[in-house]
Amino acid sequence: MTAMNASDQTTSASDPPVPSPAAKPRTLIHAVILGVFCLGFGLLLAITDRLTVEDIGARSLEDRQNSLSQVIPDSVHDNNLVTDTIRMTDDHGKEITIYRARKAGRITGVAYEIYGTGYAGEIKLMMGVDAEGKLLGVRPLAHKETPGLGDKIEVKKGDWILRFTGLSLGNPVPERWKVKKDGGEFDQFAGATITPRGVVRAIRGGLDFFAANKSKLTEAN
Repeated sequence: MTAMNASDQTTSASDPPVPSPAAKPRTLIHAVILGVFCLGFGLLLAITDRLTVEDIGARSLEDRQNSLSQVIPDSVHDNNLVTDTIRMTDDHGKEITIYRARKAGRITGVAYEIYGTGYAGEIKLMMGVDAEGKLLGVRPLAHKETPGLGDKIEVKKGDWILRFTGLSLGNPVPERWKVKKDGGEFDQFAGATITPRGVVRAIRGGLDFFAANKSKLTEAN
């Protein structure tokens, strides 16, 4: 018989270890556990996302109803403002939602978002107008104006925004729809002219939009 070399009897250090028969079941169990964990985590994320989306949607609807109630008095409508809407495009090509107020089926007013430019960027407001073009109310929805200065456009910080209620494109006359510093009718804030200037311009633009589209806005279809 031929004698075996020592090298034939010794496993090379570079050869991969041979897994024991017990290792395969353990690997399979770990894979199953990992798969179940990933599936459960995915389901949890999906459920959380669904609940969060519904909560955000409900909060958004509540905020919109609150904003509309401040610019369209309850006394001028008996319908649901949030659901009675049409879509239109303004002079800048921006698509806006028109919320219509009705009483006994007749259009008594409309509300829509308007936009101005303040010291720190865009100012978004909601404006309500009656069927004749008289302002029912204006409220800021979002802005980044300086606290203590530009944020005085908010009702909780002052009554400046309230003075627009009852005004129209003819009261004051169009050329007076400016802050006093620019030769107009409206007060600016001490140390903050840009913010009120932007709001006044936005409201004037909103009134121009109503005047240009009055027949469509007040059509009870």
